Amino acid sequence: MPQNSTKINHGSSLNIKSPRLILPGIFAFAPNRDTLGATSYFIVDKIGNILLDCPAWNETNQKFLIEQGGVSSLIITHRGGIGKNVIEMQKALSCEVILQEQEAYLLPEIEVNSFAENLTIGSDLELIWTCGHSPGSSCLYSPQQGGILFTGRHLLPKSPTEIVPLRTAKTFHWWRQLNSINKLCDRFTPDTLQYILPGANTGYLRGKGYIDLAYEKLSSLDLTALHGTTE
Repeated sequence: MPQNSTKINHGSSLNIKSPRLILPGIFAFAPNRDTLGATSYFIVDKIGNILLDCPAWNETNQKFLIEQGGVSSLIITHRGGIGKNVIEMQKALSCEVILQEQEAYLLPEIEVNSFAENLTIGSDLELIWTCGHSPGSSCLYSPQQGGILFTGRHLLPKSPTEIVPLRTAKTFHWWRQLNSINKLCDRFTPDTLQYILPGANTGYLRGKGYIDLAYEKLSSLDLTALHGTTE
């Protein structure tokens, strides 16, 4: 991968946390202030490494990505995952940028690989459109290790063992978000979905970095009750 020189935040390396291994072949970055504390992930893939949402653009993270073999695809799970340095990041890493078609217009200076319902990436990764949190919100699924679902802000932890949709002032369409949960329940089984890795609120996970028994937690959500919630 070309290692172009771009303007990055040099800062003190003593104050910057390096990405940490969450599951085999999956690293989590420290929450990014530019994306309101979102957590980005680096996924090692035999066909091409994946960067999921934008981490802080600094020397520590750039060095890590280059040392791991670079990035083939930068996937953005929702409009809130677009960092302010996404253009510089794409140029430095020479990677494609993938975003659901309803939000691809937000990056007019980049050639975006957009998709509608689903998109297969690399060897066996699949992007799934889960509209609701934002118009183009999506989740990334890997069948590895019993099944891993990266949920962006579609589903977030509210405790070390609970995952929920959160309705906020910026939620695009609450009912569609709940319908997207039904879509995921129909798509998976206990045998195909073991872990959920959320894109924010990861402090609730107390260092573990994931929700396990994921299908059980997902299928137990009371969507009828959630229809009337405001938070």
